Amino acid sequence: MSAERLDIGKREYEANCVACHGPKGKGDGPFNEFLRVKTPDLTVLARNNGGLFPVNRVLEAIDGRTLVKGHGTREMPIWGDVYDAQAQPQFDDYGYNAKLFVWARTLALVDYLSRLQVK
Repeated sequence: MSAERLDIGKREYEANCVACHGPKGKGDGPFNEFLRVKTPDLTVLARNNGGLFPVNRVLEAIDGRTLVKGHGTREMPIWGDVYDAQAQPQFDDYGYNAKLFVWARTLALVDYLSRLQVK
């Protein structure tokens, strides 16, 4: 199995983010024409934060702790509960901790976003 195929963060991005943020994270996804707010360029998060990738801010945007207009409300964030809902059926019969599964997917996505940053 190739390293590309094992890149969980990239797979998460392609499955959940590319429609709005585009294939390279530039904010040029195909759904942009339907959105009321401009989709941000995810490749400049570090540059816009004094050169440091804002890990906590990105985590909170993904899990719903921070309100992001395009991601829905805090009561029903688009991504905050999606991972939970997907994890529950997979782990109910096995006694695994679904929250850890969700956390791992979220961290993998954050890691991938950190690798998209322009220098």
